[in-house]
Amino acid sequence: MAANKITELFNINYPIVQGGMVWTSGWRLAAAVSNAGGLGVIGAGSMYPELLREHIQKFRKTSKKSFGVNVPLLYPHSEAIMEVIIEEKVPIVFSSAGNPKVWTSSLQQHGIKVAHVVSSVKFALKAEKAGVDAIVTEGFEAGGHNGSTESTTLTLIPVVKQKISVPLIAAGGIATGRGMLAAMTLGADGVQIGSRFVTSNEASSHHNFKEMVVSSEEGDTMLTLKELGCVRLLKNDFYHQIQKLYSEKASLAEVENFLGKGRLRKGIFEGDLKEGKLEIGQISALISEIKPAAEIINEIIEEFNDTSSEVAALKF
Repeated sequence: MAANKITELFNINYPIVQGGMVWTSGWRLAAAVSNAGGLGVIGAGSMYPELLREHIQKFRKTSKKSFGVNVPLLYPHSEAIMEVIIEEKVPIVFSSAGNPKVWTSSLQQHGIKVAHVVSSVKFALKAEKAGVDAIVTEGFEAGGHNGSTESTTLTLIPVVKQKISVPLIAAGGIATGRGMLAAMTLGADGVQIGSRFVTSNEASSHHNFKEMVVSSEEGDTMLTLKELGCVRLLKNDFYHQIQKLYSEKASLAEVENFLGKGRLRKGIFEGDLKEGKLEIGQISALISEIKPAAEIINEIIEEFNDTSSEVAALKF
């Protein structure tokens, strides 16, 4: 595959970024993805600073390739997390859920490239103004936190592309070579893939969760908790209890109290499929197998190249 803005920016073979997902994206997954030619990303959102340091050091014992760390900026320990990132000389940071202006310049002064995740043109422009090296635009098909506008990846890519000049990475609803080609045809320079790597062998997500993802069908996920962060969840007992609270006109405080703490860990990391919070993207309906991350990347690239040839032959 020819070099492009993303492969050159991140020093990788393929313009595929693995999403830095909480309770899923540890050093094993990041190293497997980086060794296969993509960009592995450690998800710091579920880690205390010293645990992140441990994951960074274990990555470096397993891979000599480029990698990144994802940091939700509203995370209570984000300042200490950034200190670890600077001390460990992490090459790339993916920031999200907060103002990129706070850390971008400081990180870049230490030689760290910064990409920021956005869900709208408005926030893309703010990120570019903050000086980021790349922007990840994520449609509402994605798992985890979503933008309030509910803009799809299909519409976000071209509308953001025409407004910014920095490299653009598309995320949300992408898990295949065809999806990657579609995103790049619309103007993306690369893709960020999350849900497909949740069901990789190396992901730290619980096997129970992986099995539920691969058995899910179209319509099995839904956006909810919009007042508390807007997430896409697999429909389980917890999800239905949340919907019952909404139907009963429960207050925000009552919903928040029911949600409590540790639901995400319980579902994704501990495998409680009834009471856990199971974040995953709509594309889960297309995922049918648990396999090594390297195999996933190879399949994506092979399908991308084959489909590129098919599209090139189309003439009207």
